[in-house]
Amino acid sequence: MKEWGLTAIRYTARNVSLRAFGNPQLYIRAVQPRGQHGYSSLPVVNASELRFGQPTHETHPHLLRAGEITPGISALEYSQRRSKLASKLPNNGIALLAASDIKYRSGAVFYEFHQDSNFFYLTGFKEPEAVAVIGKTADGTDHTFHLYVRSKDPKAEQWDGARSGLEAATDVFNADETGDINNLSSLLSPIVSAASKVYTDIPLKPTSPSVFSRFFSNPSSRSEGFAKVLESATVEPLKPIINDVRVFKSDAEISNLRKAGQISGRAYNEAMRQSWTREKDLCAFLEYKFKVGGCESSAYVPVVAGGENALSIHYVRNDDVLREGELVLVDAGGEYGGHITDITRTFPISPTFTPAQSDLYNAILSVQRSCISLCRRTANTSLDKLHEIAEKGLKDSLSGLGFDMSGKALETLFPHHLGHYIGLDVHDTPGYSRKDALRAGQCVTIEPGIYVPDTDQWPKHFRGMGIRIEDSIAVQEEHPLNLTVEAVKEVIDIEALRS
Repeated sequence: MKEWGLTAIRYTARNVSLRAFGNPQLYIRAVQPRGQHGYSSLPVVNASELRFGQPTHETHPHLLRAGEITPGISALEYSQRRSKLASKLPNNGIALLAASDIKYRSGAVFYEFHQDSNFFYLTGFKEPEAVAVIGKTADGTDHTFHLYVRSKDPKAEQWDGARSGLEAATDVFNADETGDINNLSSLLSPIVSAASKVYTDIPLKPTSPSVFSRFFSNPSSRSEGFAKVLESATVEPLKPIINDVRVFKSDAEISNLRKAGQISGRAYNEAMRQSWTREKDLCAFLEYKFKVGGCESSAYVPVVAGGENALSIHYVRNDDVLREGELVLVDAGGEYGGHITDITRTFPISPTFTPAQSDLYNAILSVQRSCISLCRRTANTSLDKLHEIAEKGLKDSLSGLGFDMSGKALETLFPHHLGHYIGLDVHDTPGYSRKDALRAGQCVTIEPGIYVPDTDQWPKHFRGMGIRIEDSIAVQEEHPLNLTVEAVKEVIDIEALRS
């Protein structure tokens, strides 16, 4: 069987595929090997007739618009992201990123693949065993992009599905240079040697038994591994630089976050209309609604916690029964175009809240509303400052409800932070400071919660209650944008759906 190579016919400037300009079709010329003296060109074929390792507009027009590499994000935006990252590097510096590896549950049974977020943010490439090198030119006026991937392999693809291959790395993903990932040591060595500095977060400890991971991390193979390649290089962490880029969302990113929030919020409303007797049934319903509504998957493992199960912040067993007269706390959200939404709602299993449930719920809701209103640039406040505002508001409200708030009572009742950054990850840009004032383009959660232990220290009619209310918010100049506004949260609205 002969393996054909693929060479794209480009109609645009170097390094920018026609996809970046919204051309609805990508045409490919198949090139068949012809001994050692040359190649014979075959007729041009439409890219829709080919197979790639992920959807393209040509193969999946129901998922991607013309010009998009991933849902909602164009090839041009990916290029702009790389340019922005490169602008933060020193002249002749490089950033080196690796794709995620496949993780196995047991034997040959693998977990669902999830791409490394930083790698995905800069490339849009969704396959394992790939490396991206983004460099700033010596004169500081431009950037370069190398993408090393797996070659096409008909036998492997029969088992594991299509691979995009080397030609797609340049013609679809706009790399300046590409190469086979199996030749990574020889490909990287001259680039690293010529770089003024190397910025990377690739770990040097073993993480899996694959050949790909051993290249980077196996101490017994240092002569062939990543550590050997970096031996004489000046290496700095990439995380602070990439966080500064990723924390500010583009209009396209916010649109994706909004779509995930809209789909997920509507799923919550549908769930509130139903009667539930088991946590797992409610969980399954929401995950189903996320997907049929247009999300690719759940953004994280859902929390569906009835009664006292809600006292555990990350309760994910979801295997208990739901009892009349109790509340159920649901923390779940969908993912669209790789962007997540994070929502928590708490509602009664019965048609209505009890008076005590309603009182505690409204106290938390009032604090949440106040904090959301401050998620704007003109408020000049930070997540840490908002947390302090929430603590004061909750303490005052709980005192009014009969709670003894002396000592460390609030730490027991409200043990987590008010919010975190969101984006491609649920806890996006980890390590980015929550002390800095929020600025337009940042996206955060606002999620006050109260968890009352079933002990004599607390008013009897509130014991065993866990209530959290969470929305995903885009910070804007003058006012916040609630990305999850569809999910109802007023007591009167919840009760209308529950009746």
